[in-house]
Amino acid sequence: MKPDDLKPPTCWTLARRAERMNASVIREILKVTERPGLISFAGGLPSPKTFPVDAFAQACAEVLHEDGSGALQYAASEGYGPLREAVANMLPWDVDPAQVLITTGSQQGLDLVAKVLVDSGSRVLVETPTYLGALQAFAPMEPEVVGVAADAEGLDVADLAAKTKGARFVYVLPNFQNPTGRTTSEPRRQALVQTARELGLPIVEDNPYGDLWFDAPPPAPLTARNPQGSIYLGSFSKVLAPGLRLGYVIAPAAITSKLLQAKQAADLHSPSFNQRLVAKVLRDGFLDRHVPTIRALYHAQRDTMLAAMEREMQGMGVNWNVPEGGMFLWARLPRGMDSAALLSKAVEKNVAFVPGAAFYASEPDPRTLRLSFVTASAEQIDIGMKALAAAVRENLPSQAC
Repeated sequence: MKPDDLKPPTCWTLARRAERMNASVIREILKVTERPGLISFAGGLPSPKTFPVDAFAQACAEVLHEDGSGALQYAASEGYGPLREAVANMLPWDVDPAQVLITTGSQQGLDLVAKVLVDSGSRVLVETPTYLGALQAFAPMEPEVVGVAADAEGLDVADLAAKTKGARFVYVLPNFQNPTGRTTSEPRRQALVQTARELGLPIVEDNPYGDLWFDAPPPAPLTARNPQGSIYLGSFSKVLAPGLRLGYVIAPAAITSKLLQAKQAADLHSPSFNQRLVAKVLRDGFLDRHVPTIRALYHAQRDTMLAAMEREMQGMGVNWNVPEGGMFLWARLPRGMDSAALLSKAVEKNVAFVPGAAFYASEPDPRTLRLSFVTASAEQIDIGMKALAAAVRENLPSQAC
């Protein structure tokens, strides 16, 4: 008899918050996209062509040579001082480096914000649709997440005002939003900040894509207009490399101290070696030289996808937007179709996307889907879009034919 046979089974009781945790729909779809030959428009991954491998190789050698023991040691929870100063200097408003908290990706920033600001039953306002990772980060805190209507210019400020009572904050991605790729217009930004200030509503501004503009930079950040009423999240994942897992949070002093305490409990500090690497790479205006190459690549790939959609989707009743930057565009299928049902048909034709329903706090639109244009080559975009169009055509409801 084995020893384990003598022991009673262990009974694990999950916390209530654990029951609210869900697997990422996108991560589950990415498992499907690993099959050979499948062209994926699903993942939100930056193109590996943009990773500055040589710059990091040089920085790695320098960091280890100059202070290898320090780089490999435990470090301050707030983050590496020179990196915090570099972040403060990057931003277009007056930021004290003491306000900068380095995080393990901006996703950790969302988790810390939720832990510090959200109680069970708290109202949190989000765009319709919004970033799936934010919904996942907020969910364990058991909030009431309320979607605010939005159009091509951003949040509907009137609908925001109608839903503000009792809200802890409104979460927004003003620049090239994930999933829709839309950018909040300058008039809408002014109205949003003014309304939030009048109502005493804090803003949590997430800006991982703001540097990835194509023809013109986006308007000034919301936080720049009301620093004391906003929390700002940024990331190095889209402009350097996601494997570094480095982001940052800028918040008013009273909030920064609590975010820091939450981070100390979570992971003590973000990787000190990685922080020193990034600080080293950022010297001498590296991003000013590097980011334009990312913009040029993504701009060309966006144009390739738009041209392919125009060519292949003609006459089927599919609609899509034209993002001014970032990594995604948003499409809507004809009436009577469901993008989740279409996905399996598309995968049979070796192409994948993300159904849009997962990005809604409530009342999802089943006809929507997100397409990423940054990791597929121009040839793959053409082949994949032809396959996707065929899947749509073969599954059109009779009234849409």
